[in-house]
Amino acid sequence: MHLSKSIILITMIFVLGCGQPGNSSDQSTKSNQTESKQTESNQNQDSTANKVPADPEKATALLDQAEQMSQKNEGFFQPFYVYSNKGARTNHFIPSGFMPDGKCVTFNDAWQDDCQNGHTCIKVEYDVECSRNGEKWAGIYWLNPANNWGQRKGGYNLSGASKLTFWAKGQLGGEQIQEITVGGITGNYPDSDIVVIGPIILTNKWKEYTVDLRGKDLSYISGGFSWTTSEEVNLEDCVFYLDEIRYE
Repeated sequence: MHLSKSIILITMIFVLGCGQPGNSSDQSTKSNQTESKQTESNQNQDSTANKVPADPEKATALLDQAEQMSQKNEGFFQPFYVYSNKGARTNHFIPSGFMPDGKCVTFNDAWQDDCQNGHTCIKVEYDVECSRNGEKWAGIYWLNPANNWGQRKGGYNLSGASKLTFWAKGQLGGEQIQEITVGGITGNYPDSDIVVIGPIILTNKWKEYTVDLRGKDLSYISGGFSWTTSEEVNLEDCVFYLDEIRYE
């Protein structure tokens, strides 16, 4: 009788003991699967990291492309300034394209009296008498980089902008700007589109003007802003002011 009880007890211990290795095996399998997934994840992360260019310029270009794509997808375009204040880091394009030769225009982009916004604005003086003795017209193009008439790459991708706005006023009122132009640069690296409005007859009070850019190809713009006028529509010297030129 005692012998039977001992055999039964030994058998139970053996059976229960055999169950432990099975559980340990399951846990080991799960642990191995988890480690495998972690290893695969780390490999994917390493692979992604290897795709990031070491060149800072390429990295910046990729970030710019991602930001522009994000803005386009979200229907959002952050204001892109041509001019906000003298020397502002947010300014883009350089007022360097003096037409036809710049001899009859005085340009001051650090004017501080009665600006529309901020501490500086732009004052333009067009010498009509000088122009009558010369080419009879004048203008300035904001270019990127400076003096780039399409010989070098420099266009911005402004896709997503629906308009360009700017503020302007004349010194006396009645001054006339014949054309305001966005884009239009030709050459080896031409702008992707051109938009022209005008004429604009100024008052002696600040007024906001808009260039409609909806439906235009703004994927490459190196000529960010331009104005032109002539002695034909300005019988006397023409003095006017510009401020807050930006894409929206």
